[in-house]
Amino acid sequence: MRVVSICPSNTEIVAYLDKIDLLVGVDDYSDWPQAVNDLPKVGPDLSIDMDKVAALEPDMVLASLSVPGMEKNIDELEAKQLPYIILNPNSLEEIAADIKRVGEVLGFEELGEEKGNAFLHEVESFQEKSSTTTKKPTLYWEWWPKPIFTPGEVNWLTEISALAGCENVFADEPVASVQTDWEDVKRRDPDHICMVWVGVKEEKMNPELVRKRPGWHEMKAIQQNNIHVLEESLFCRPSPRLLEGLQKLVLVIDS
Repeated sequence: MRVVSICPSNTEIVAYLDKIDLLVGVDDYSDWPQAVNDLPKVGPDLSIDMDKVAALEPDMVLASLSVPGMEKNIDELEAKQLPYIILNPNSLEEIAADIKRVGEVLGFEELGEEKGNAFLHEVESFQEKSSTTTKKPTLYWEWWPKPIFTPGEVNWLTEISALAGCENVFADEPVASVQTDWEDVKRRDPDHICMVWVGVKEEKMNPELVRKRPGWHEMKAIQQNNIHVLEESLFCRPSPRLLEGLQKLVLVIDS
């Protein structure tokens, strides 16, 4: 079977299923595992070159709607009559369902069930540990600095926060993504600031820019030096690697 993934999180689901050998092409941002860097690239995930995809003669294209603007890719897949499925999870349970779905689509239904259930079992083990936590530090996740975007209640990072024994300060917003401003964040006064700017490598994120925002020097996180530059690839992609990010988050918060 010939498979093209046009979103990094989809590529990582294929890797979780140990079926990278089925991939014949990926989007430009798919960078894990290392082996996918040797595959043909079909463009950035928001502007896939569908002619390149078609030239790879895929039996299945793994598409996504996890980022606004990806709708154009779906329209072009339809226009070229290429076989595809769309993954668009917001929760860890939905990621598990997608693992099972991809396994089924690739012809490995039993493997998909096994891997999806293994993912859920790992989530449950974190739930058991976090359920005994009495003090829950508050976290502010910064997806983008200006304008500010941060995850709301309907997002995997709110779940990841809870599994780490913490609480997302924007968990009261009943949406997946919240556009807000610096004053709102200051008012919520989180214990920790987690910088995970989408598409930006850690070395290009500067905590000093956060410290210099008007009035932010009064915030607990700034005063206690709790600003964490984290790998956006482990927190911003709805894939099984979120659990690797969760393990790192626990270490960061406890340190």
